[in-house]
Amino acid sequence: MAIDYTKRPAAPSGMPVSDPASASAAASASDTPSAPPVSLSKVTLTKAAPTVSLTKHQGSGGIMRVNLNWNARSGSVASGLFKRSAPAIDLDLGCLFEFTDGSKGVVQALGRAFSASPRGVSEPVIRLDGDDRSGANSGGENLFVNLAYAAQIRRVLIFALIYEGAPNWADAAGVVTLYPAAGPEIEVRLDETRNGVRSCAIAMLESNGAEVSVHRLVNYVDGAQSALDRAYGWGMNWSPGRK
Repeated sequence: MAIDYTKRPAAPSGMPVSDPASASAAASASDTPSAPPVSLSKVTLTKAAPTVSLTKHQGSGGIMRVNLNWNARSGSVASGLFKRSAPAIDLDLGCLFEFTDGSKGVVQALGRAFSASPRGVSEPVIRLDGDDRSGANSGGENLFVNLAYAAQIRRVLIFALIYEGAPNWADAAGVVTLYPAAGPEIEVRLDETRNGVRSCAIAMLESNGAEVSVHRLVNYVDGAQSALDRAYGWGMNWSPGRK
């Protein structure tokens, strides 16, 4: 994705003018709102501009943190003359991974699969820091990807799953932010919601040996992890799991 960092803010108004006509023109220009400045510290991936190269932004090395934050507030459910609170939304962050050695799997709280590495690597290359069951933790949930091993990573599908509570993505208002070791942070908002389904494929991290990139997906999938697997061709066998 080409990002224009050359945009300059509009010239300040209120400069001296030499005649009434010039003064009138200056006043009209000052009344015209200027475009917001381009942020050098954040890239927001959208449907129109879905991809960013970490390599081009010097963010393809070191440890990248992937943060999920959401709103776990309960709504109200009508019941006769009374109303009761709907269960809080428990949103889980996880990923499907595939390494260049052919190994693949899932990192998630379900089944306590908190880390993964290619064969022959002793330290975690992908790890999840824990499970926020409430959404009240200001730090949300965090997934860490060690991009020092980018050459051994083929692809990582970052996803969110509504584990408990009504599958209402609009109320959850989830935001995923990727923090590379260098370069701008990358934001993916879980908008364009599709309520009634429990899974959302958020973004795909891919490495081809020469470049590491992140591609926005925000694709709501009817089903759980196995449905994400089928949608993106992971080809794994699944069995029920518990936290």
